[in-house]
This record gives sequence, C-alpha cells and structure tokens, in this order.
Amino acid sequence: MGRTLRSKLEVSGIYLVVLIMFAIILYPLLWAVSISLNPGTSLYSAKLIPDNLSLEHYRWLFTNPQSDYGLWYKNTIIVAVCNAVASVTMVSLLAYVFSRFRFTGRKYGIYTFLLLQMFPVLMGMVAIYLLLNLVNLLDTFTGLILIYAVGGLPMNVFLVKGYLDTIPRDLDESATMDGAGHLTVFFRILMPLTAPILAVVGLFTFMAPFMDFLTPRIILRSPEKYTLALGLYNFINDKFSNNFTIFAAGTILIAVPIATVFLLLQRFLISGLADGATKG
Repeated sequence: MGRTLRSKLEVSGIYLVVLIMFAIILYPLLWAVSISLNPGTSLYSAKLIPDNLSLEHYRWLFTNPQSDYGLWYKNTIIVAVCNAVASVTMVSLLAYVFSRFRFTGRKYGIYTFLLLQMFPVLMGMVAIYLLLNLVNLLDTFTGLILIYAVGGLPMNVFLVKGYLDTIPRDLDESATMDGAGHLTVFFRILMPLTAPILAVVGLFTFMAPFMDFLTPRIILRSPEKYTLALGLYNFINDKFSNNFTIFAAGTILIAVPIATVFLLLQRFLISGLADGATKG
C-alpha cells in the first residue's frame, strides 16, 4: 500500500514538473501569437485573447512598400541552407577522420575541439571582423556562412565522432576486404548509419541564422543583406513605440521554415532516439 502511494506521488510530481515547464515555454509563445493578432500597433493595449482577430500585420510584412521582410526572409533561408549543407559536409568528414584513422596529433586535436568550447564567441568577434575585412568577406553572405559553419565545428565534430565510435569497425574492415576504399566506406556504409546524428547537426545549423543576432550585426552592413533577426531588430529600434505588433508577427513566421525542416528530418530524428534507447 505504502509503495503504491509512493509510486503515485512520484508520478504526480513528474507530471507537475512537466506541466510547469510546459507553461513556462508556452506562455510567452501564446503572448507573441496574441500580440501579432491584435489590431492596432500598441503593445500595452494588446490582450491575450483579442476582441477582434486581425491578420493585418502579417499582410503588412509582405505587401507594404516600407517593409523589407520578404527580402530578409530570403536572405536568412539562403544563409541557413548553405550553412546546414556546409556544416554537415565538413562535420561528417572531420568526424570520420578522427573516429576511424590514427595519426600524429589526433588526441590533441580532439582536446583542442573540446577546449575551444570553453571560450565564449564574443572573445573572437574582433578577430573575426578583422580577418573578414582582410580577405574582403565583410558584408557578404560568404563571410557570414563561413563563420557559422566553422564556428560550430568543434562541438558538432565531437558529437558525430562519438556517434561514429559506437558503430563497429567490423563493417569498415569487411568492406575494405571486399575492395572498398575509404570514400566508399564513408559514403555507402557509415553515412546511412550516421543519418540520425547528422540530421540533428543539420537542423541546429539550419536554425542558427534565424536565431542569431550578434554575428550578422557585426558582419553585415548593407540593409539589403540583413537577416531576419537583424532586420526585425532594426525595424523596431527605429520605431519602437509603433511596430511591436508587426514585430511579433514577423517573429512568429520564423517558425515556419524551421518546422518544415524538422518535419522533413523527423524520421531520422526518431530513429536516432530509438537507436539510442536500444544501445542504452
């Protein structure tokens, strides 16, 4: 009887914690959606449940001549797609090298990747600015994509390498005995098996340009090259008291491409969770 009561209390406690976390996450999201649907432009008069729902702010973003939201959206998607492709390509190759090959400096290279994660990005911003200016990549998408892709390498390589280490080397050896080269082993054997962790890397690197403000703020100068985070900030910074409801509508639409990519990669993500549970 006592054990049953204790079990019920533990389950109730778990549900209570989950509900509290859910409320903490959902509450600001509900307010953002609500503000975007409130008519008018005032933030302080907005209600959680608007009296008259309005989509005027969403229409304004794409139809008003004063809005460059569509351009910012296109720029961000270009940067996000290129960043995801470049990151997955470099991360998978580097992780394969560190996981399957033995060479001088391998151990210290892994330690270096871990050490780089200890320093905040802000420490390198001045150096990044000077370096991009030196090679004429300042105020370019190429420079921004390069910083995103290279900046995320250490942690992503370490994650994918750890995943590759769980795959038996017998597969590599069997393929090698059958005449397969290193690239064949990598692309035809290991890549399909590492699809779940590469999907995670691809999703996170795709999300980064949508969420990041600091990096494009330092690198980009031309208004026509702004990403969403930078564009929306400048938009409300110029007219803070008048455009917060439109700003909320712009932030809500950021979730659309991220949710689309998540749905496309969902089967890989779920299979990765299932594999992790099986290995555990």
